[in-house]
Amino acid sequence: FFFDFGTMAKLVRIATCNLNQWAMDFDGNLERVMESIRQAKAEGATFRVGPELEISGYGCEDHFLETDTFNHTWESLAEILKSELSDGILLDIGAAIMHRNVSYNCRVFICNRKIVLIRPKMFMADDGNYREPRWFTAWDKGYTTEDYYVPRRIREICGQEKVPFGIAAISTNDTCLASETCEELFTPNAPHILFGLNGVEIVANGSGSHHQLRKLDTRIDLMKSATAKSGGVYLYANQQGCDGGRLYYDGCAMIWCNGHLMAQGTQFSLNDVEMVYANIDLEEVRSFRSAFASRSVQAASAEKIPRVDLDFDLSSLDETTFEPTKAQEIKILHPMEEIAYGPSSWLWDYLRRSAQRGFFLPLSGGADSASTAALVGIMCQEVVKKCKDGDVSVIQDVQKVTRRKDWVPATPEELAKEILYCVYMASEHSGEETLTRARDLAAQIGANFDVIRIDGITRAIVESFSNCTNKTPHMETAGGCTAEDLAMQNIQARSRMVMAYFMAQLMPWASGSSGSLLVLGSANVDEALRGYYTKYDCSAADINPIGGICKVDLKDFLKWAAANKGYTVLAKVEKAPPTAELGGAGRGAEQTDEEDMGMSYEELSYFGKLRKISRCGPVSMVNKLVYEWPHLSPSVVGEKVKKFFFYYSINRHKMTTLTPSYHAENYSPEDNRFDLRQFLYNARWSWQYRKVDEAVARLERLDDMRAAKRQKVKE
Repeated sequence: FFFDFGTMAKLVRIATCNLNQWAMDFDGNLERVMESIRQAKAEGATFRVGPELEISGYGCEDHFLETDTFNHTWESLAEILKSELSDGILLDIGAAIMHRNVSYNCRVFICNRKIVLIRPKMFMADDGNYREPRWFTAWDKGYTTEDYYVPRRIREICGQEKVPFGIAAISTNDTCLASETCEELFTPNAPHILFGLNGVEIVANGSGSHHQLRKLDTRIDLMKSATAKSGGVYLYANQQGCDGGRLYYDGCAMIWCNGHLMAQGTQFSLNDVEMVYANIDLEEVRSFRSAFASRSVQAASAEKIPRVDLDFDLSSLDETTFEPTKAQEIKILHPMEEIAYGPSSWLWDYLRRSAQRGFFLPLSGGADSASTAALVGIMCQEVVKKCKDGDVSVIQDVQKVTRRKDWVPATPEELAKEILYCVYMASEHSGEETLTRARDLAAQIGANFDVIRIDGITRAIVESFSNCTNKTPHMETAGGCTAEDLAMQNIQARSRMVMAYFMAQLMPWASGSSGSLLVLGSANVDEALRGYYTKYDCSAADINPIGGICKVDLKDFLKWAAANKGYTVLAKVEKAPPTAELGGAGRGAEQTDEEDMGMSYEELSYFGKLRKISRCGPVSMVNKLVYEWPHLSPSVVGEKVKKFFFYYSINRHKMTTLTPSYHAENYSPEDNRFDLRQFLYNARWSWQYRKVDEAVARLERLDDMRAAKRQKVKE
């Protein structure tokens, strides 16, 4: 750069954001993008970065295979280009762009009604929930640019026939900036490394990163490292909310400088647009970098990247306008707060965007359905807070959901009474304690509560079967065999599902309103992994806010919510042993889940993490667990592993019908897109179990040898 050091301004005011985008909602998405730009300009920012694919929404999936999606993206960009929105500000906008008939995930830089650069993503996200290479091609031409011929309708607006397309930095009159996109931050040789060595002082990252329990610190560590080693400014933008699927994008837009956090947005929020600003002294970056000789040596010999010149000043010539932003402490929520505010925000987005009247919940008084009820209650608390703050958008959504014009709830309980219907579905095997807990919890939340009995339904089904076969099944206590007993348990569970959907359709009508209710499921991630539920029972629902959360965390959440959210009955729920109350093998309320499963929930969670996160088969799992569980002999560990894989494999088919669930755990067995495996297994695992037996024998010999050695030392 050439600087006039006598008049050089050094402060830049920059903006990033959380946007609650919705896949394929081009009208709504564009309005939120434009509103973020309006707010940034009103606050004096000269650079604004937005989330990944913010124009279309990140989760369009196979809609990215349709040319309409790319055309609508350009139509949206045209609205920005022909308005005054880009006057006096550099915009970094996430958009899907097709170049030479190849689809790219891009950043589009716009300033003063001109396109400055289109920057394609270099490294695709292709693990877990991400399948970007299915829709986009990675830019593999390195740090180069080529001509992009803009569509005719854009040419008519901005007067440009072609613009640079590729990886480059943008040189303004006072600094140099560049961008990377989401996954690129996580790669070992991230673009920001070479950018920094090339003198880029500001790096922007537009991201589409979803919530996962205990994941935020990973992002924070990467951004801190990106600016601590080589200096510089790093802006992170993200989506925030449910954009139409199982994922909740958890915002937390941030600005970093030289390894210090300068600004941080919320992780969970009901805001459609949330802006984050910082005033950065660029001299701090230059001073930081010049102090490290080794960095200068590497920078001098680094591969050079192309630059696009832009006649624009990011910094303010009036240095009295702003003061530099001071570094702040990092805010990381406790995992129980993540469980409270992530799924509850997801529920609100899903409800308001589905145009349904509310939620229907079969409330059993157990830990799982109580957790779901508590999340709806917390959702109501957060919504009412926004209403009291005068948030017009939230108030309008409340009125749309409740079908009550001009109504604003005064308390969370008032809102819960309007949108949450809980029913205790009793059978002859149900206990009075679970009924009491369910009734008390509904009262504390403010929800509607009723009790119905399903015995008449199950008797009618059994009678129909008997009329057809001349045989009548019985529970084991009445002389039935195991097959009869299981069928009699399952028909109770499935009757509850049928009744739940029937009531969900009619309860608004019965109460004098209109619309229908979303049925909420309450199966946790461990039960899904083990298959410990009846296919098409109350686990079959429209959505499930706890389907990605483990039982151990749910129990802790119940204690937390009892102490922090006013639902004190949850403390009693947490202490009660989990039970299905189906009367299996002659038991009723005393029928416990862990006894039925043959393993504890803690063990089940451990199996799940080893299977998915550590990528263990049966043999690898045994070899790890003998050291993780030294209190158990290798033979006991081997039998537990065999039992887990047996039940996992015979129940894997249930994953094909698993209710869409909030994604929270990274060992979820969700079959749709996250945990891709067969659903028909050879449950004998003959080869693997033979190798397990061999491993157990070897490990037990090692135990004997170690014991003999310890004894010899003592002697």
